[in-house]
Amino acid sequence: MAVGVLSLIIGFIMYGGHDQGVRFWAALLQNSVYFLLLVNAVMFFIAAVSLAMGGFQMTFRRVSEAIAASVIPIGFITFVILLCIVFGGKTAIYEWLDRDAVAKDPALNGKKGFLSVPFFMIWTVLTIFLWSFLGWKIRQLSRSIDDTPLTVAEGKKYIFKNTVWTALYIVWFGLTVASVTPWLWLMSLNAHWFSTMYSWYTFASTFVSGCALLTIFVIYFKNQGYLEYVNEEHLHDLGKFMFAFSIFWTYIWFDQFMLIWYANISEETVYFKPRLDGAYVGVFYLNLIINFICPLLIFMKRSSKRNWGTVTFMSVLLIFGHWLDFFQMVFPSPRISPDRVPLNLFDFGIALGFVGLIMWQTARVLSKYPLLAKNHPFLKESIIHHT
Repeated sequence: MAVGVLSLIIGFIMYGGHDQGVRFWAALLQNSVYFLLLVNAVMFFIAAVSLAMGGFQMTFRRVSEAIAASVIPIGFITFVILLCIVFGGKTAIYEWLDRDAVAKDPALNGKKGFLSVPFFMIWTVLTIFLWSFLGWKIRQLSRSIDDTPLTVAEGKKYIFKNTVWTALYIVWFGLTVASVTPWLWLMSLNAHWFSTMYSWYTFASTFVSGCALLTIFVIYFKNQGYLEYVNEEHLHDLGKFMFAFSIFWTYIWFDQFMLIWYANISEETVYFKPRLDGAYVGVFYLNLIINFICPLLIFMKRSSKRNWGTVTFMSVLLIFGHWLDFFQMVFPSPRISPDRVPLNLFDFGIALGFVGLIMWQTARVLSKYPLLAKNHPFLKESIIHHT
C-alpha cells in the first residue's frame, strides 16, 4: 500500500500537469476498474456456486468472503477516480465529455442519452453501492449461524433465504458486469466503437483472475496451518475453474476478433488497428500467450491442477496476464496513448498499491470471524468432497 501511495504521488508530479493528466488518470482507471471487478468476481463465485447448491466451497468460504469484502474500499476508490475524471472534464479520457465534439459528431450525438454525465454517475453509484450492499448482506447471512447450530427445518429456511439474496446479487451482476457497466467505464474510452461481446469479455477476464486470487489465498492459509479441511480435491476444482474460464475467455476473445477481422468494417476495425499494427502489438500477443497458451498447456493435465506449486505459479501469472489485458483495453484508446506503450514502474506501483489493499482488507476481515462456517448445512459435503 505504501508503494501504491508513493507511486500515486510521484505519478501525479510527473504526469498530472500534462495533457489533462491523461497518463495519470488512465493508469488509475485501468487499475481501479480491474481490481474492483476482480474482487467482485470472487463474490460472484460465492453466489453462483451457492445457487448451484455446490457445497465444495464451504471449507474455504470465509476466505472468499474476506476477499469479496474488498469491494467496499476499492469500490469507493474507483468511484472517486471516476468522479474526478468526469467532473474534472477529462475529455482526453472520455471524448463524450466534450460537448462541442458531441454536437459536431453524429455518432457521439446519437449516443448522448447513454453517454452522458447524469446517466454515467447514477449508474456508477447504483453499481458500486449494490455490489457492496448485496455482498455485505450475503456475508452477514453466512456469519449469522456461526454460534447457532441449525435444525433440519432451520437449515432449509436458511438455505432458502441465502438463495434469495444470492439470486438478487446474480441478477444485478448480470445487469452490470455482464451488460452496462463495462460499456460505460471502458468501452466508451473509444466512443465510436462498440462490441456486443465486450462485457462478457471483461467478465471472463476478471472471473479467471478472481478464481486465481482466491486460489492464492487458499494455498497461503493452508500453508500457514489453517483451513484444515481443504485438500487437493478442492485445489483441483479451483484449477478447473481457472482452466475452463481461460478457455471461455479465449472463446470470447477469438469470436470478437474474428468477426471484426472477417467483416473488415472501418468503424469496427478501429479498435484492433492500434493493437495489431502499432506499438502495442507485443502486448497484444503476450496477452494471448499468458492467458490462453499457458493455462491450456499447463492445466490440461489433471496432475498439474492438483500440484500446489504449479497452481500457485499459474494463479500469479493469470492475475498479471489479465491485468495486462486491461492495460491493452485502456491505453491504445484514440485519445490516451495509441502510438506508444507507456508501461513503466508507475503502472506497476499503482497495481501493487491495490494488491496491498486487498491483502490488508482480506487479513483484517478474516481476523474477526471463524475461518470455518461450522454450522452451515453443506459443510459435511465440502469435507468429504471428491472430484
